[in-house]
Amino acid sequence: MNMEKLTINTHGQSKENPGPAAVGVHVVDSNAKVVLEISESIGNATNDYSEYFSVVRGLQALEEKFGEETKEMRFELRVCSELVKNHLCAREQIKDVSLIGHFIEIYNLRVRSFQNLEITHVSIESNKEAVMLVKEALDA
Repeated sequence: MNMEKLTINTHGQSKENPGPAAVGVHVVDSNAKVVLEISESIGNATNDYSEYFSVVRGLQALEEKFGEETKEMRFELRVCSELVKNHLCAREQIKDVSLIGHFIEIYNLRVRSFQNLEITHVSIESNKEAVMLVKEALDA
């Protein structure tokens, strides 16, 4: 059983709110070796939508990369958005209906493949890699 822990740093941002938006995902293993990076523009969106979508993209990409193995792996999901953390940890209701689809997708991914997922809220300063990936996509 592979109980290695991967750290998933996610960030999403829009230039205006809403406006041109992008997501960044930076995943490292316990030795700080990069396992996966995503930097992509997602069209027009709000900041909250972008933050949510970065989590969806990260989990989907890890599921594609590791398949069934994800069920046996441990993950720490580090998000800059307190709102996303509070929603995913059932501490706050979702008021923006545009986020519900992402919430359901993340819930289903967790049930299907990410049973060992710990969610941590981090400052934007301690999430530099994901922030840089968003900036690259927005400036492209």
